[in-house]
Formats: sequence, structure tokens, C-alpha cells
Amino acid sequence: MKKANTKATVMIGMFAAVLAVMSQISLPMPSGVPVTLQTFAVALTGFLLGWKYGMMAVGAYLLAGIIGIPVFSGFAGGLGVLFGKTGGFLWGFLFLSGLCGAGQKRKKKWILAVMSCLGLLMCHLLGSLQFELLSGIGLLESAALVSVPYLLKDAISVFLAYLVAKALEKSFWAAGIRIYER
Repeated sequence: MKKANTKATVMIGMFAAVLAVMSQISLPMPSGVPVTLQTFAVALTGFLLGWKYGMMAVGAYLLAGIIGIPVFSGFAGGLGVLFGKTGGFLWGFLFLSGLCGAGQKRKKKWILAVMSCLGLLMCHLLGSLQFELLSGIGLLESAALVSVPYLLKDAISVFLAYLVAKALEKSFWAAGIRIYER
């Protein structure tokens, strides 16, 4: 049991670090919401680690940012980022990772696709809502500014994360690394 917990802890920390690195690959946009590889990294984390450990990795990433470690896009950190205009997307990462992770255990691929899409939509909804609350513009205007332009890129990111996760999972299993049981 202790060996499994150590392995899970290492994988959670490793994927929190992967998320921090992927967050720095960033293209600033006029809306204030940059184009990053965060969505890819969050979905990959969920697909590989499962819902529980995936959410723990995202939680560790968020906690690192909360205490001021510059893990968020643009080497930002602190509570101001999480409670700022774009922070809703960061909170939404918990749903994205959790639903991608829960979906990966399903035998039917359409259930996986639906759960992954729901996770992505939750992420965008929370991002749009927080942006609306803090910017003073309506929800539709917020969504049009900070969500809709990114949806296709994010959907492709989630799909690619699934493909990469499948390839990595085979390698992990071949090496005897099992984070969750199939």
C-alpha cells in the first residue's frame, strides 16, 4: 500500500509540474485570456491519472499558485490570479481533469467524449462567469470574448491529450507503472 501511495504522490507532483510548465507556453491575447497549453495538460493529467489523482494534481498546481509560486500563465502566482478576471478557468480545470479522468475508465468511447466535453464546458462556463462578474459586462459578451474564440482550440487540445495519454499509458503499463487499475 505504501509503495502505491508513493508512486501516486510522485505522479501527482510530476503532473502538477507538467501543468506549470505547459502554462508558460503562452500567447497573450487582447481579452486578457492567453492561448496556452494548459487545457492540453489538464486533460492529459485526467486521462492518465484518473479522476481522483488528476484532480489532486490540478489542486496541487492551484495550491502552488495560491501560495505565490509563479506557476500560472506568464509566470504569475498568488490569490489575485485565481480571483481575477481569468481565474474562473483555473477553477474549471478541476472539473476538466476530473471528468476526463472519470470518462477514461468507461468502456464506451462516446461516454468518454461526453464527459470530456462536459468538463471543457464547465471550465469555459466558470471562466466566463468569473470574467462577467469582475468585468461588469454581460455573460454573453464575456463568453464571446473569453470562451467562444478558444473552444475549438481547447476541444482539439482535449482530443490530442487523449491520444497522447493512450500512447503514454501503454508505455507506463509496459514499464510496470500503474497509477490506477484498468
